[in-house]
Amino acid sequence: MKLQIGQVIKSLRKEREITQEELAEILGVSFQSVSRWELGVCYPDMELLPVIADYFQITVDKLIGVEKSMEETKVQQILSLFQEALSIGDVDACITIAREGVSEYPNNYALLNKLMYALFLSTDDTGNIPDWKENMQKYDSEIIALGERIMKYCPDQNIRLEATARLGFHHCEMGRKTQGRAIMETLPPQKLCRETHMWWALKEEEKLDFTRAQIRDAYTNLSAGLYNMTYGRLLPDKELITVYEKMIELDKWLYDEAYETHKIYDYDAQLFCAFARVYARLNMQEECLVQLRLAAKYAVAFDNRPDSTETDSLLMGKQKWQSKLWETTDSRTCKEIMRDTWMAHKDFDGIRDSAEFQKILNLL
Repeated sequence: MKLQIGQVIKSLRKEREITQEELAEILGVSFQSVSRWELGVCYPDMELLPVIADYFQITVDKLIGVEKSMEETKVQQILSLFQEALSIGDVDACITIAREGVSEYPNNYALLNKLMYALFLSTDDTGNIPDWKENMQKYDSEIIALGERIMKYCPDQNIRLEATARLGFHHCEMGRKTQGRAIMETLPPQKLCRETHMWWALKEEEKLDFTRAQIRDAYTNLSAGLYNMTYGRLLPDKELITVYEKMIELDKWLYDEAYETHKIYDYDAQLFCAFARVYARLNMQEECLVQLRLAAKYAVAFDNRPDSTETDSLLMGKQKWQSKLWETTDSRTCKEIMRDTWMAHKDFDGIRDSAEFQKILNLL
């Protein structure tokens, strides 16, 4: 088994904010020795292990990585509990689970990142979190501290970039757009990401799966852009109708026979309800009701979806859908959200008393 002493020393040294030269002086060794340890070229002498462990206030077992495997197993269990709570919108449980995990493993960045995420989610005004506004002020400084710590010290690039994006977004949500934008500007542009360049380094048998994953990621980004266009009402309503139609056609084109399953697991009851609002604003009542019926259909299907299923399509490839991977800040069912929130929007006031509108409400 390859020992990870060098990686542990490097991580702990950065946590202490000291240089290799400073650590070398503290331990009475050369700067080159510390550098070689961290590069994995060699290990510290056996008699130095207790000295290094004592300085960083950890056990020798942890220094040489014996405890790492046990920690990784326990952290995965904690992350699984976190995801289960998140899939049912229990944000308070997410915070508790993450805090307990960080208490046990205070330097585990996967857990620190989840704690930051849970605190951030507790400020969501679209869920059924009664204290969301108070939470914005209550957790503001803690979210910032966690984000800045992860950005500065986390060795895992994916976690670091995720926390960076979230911290930037948090500043924007708190009205600090200048700070948020400055942080977001540090993120790498899409043209420099792994998915853009890795294809050329792959073996032939790896290219199809990679390319399908690339298409799925591109679809996610395109969908986000289309959502922002509709949610932000960046075009006149008549043009927004065309945008929604293109979104639906895109899904059918990409998913083939898996289209209906995708619509269920992707929470698209919300999409059709938003589409209906555009028709309602244009006083196109029959078209509005058509979209509301589809929304109700997918809301019922979402609430009754299987725990997991698999789909296959030409362009997207095989995908496994799991209900526990759903992330939400709302503990209500989709039917309840549609009935009590989406259909309560003022855009529907013109048809609220109609028999067909009430019929759809009754379905929910």
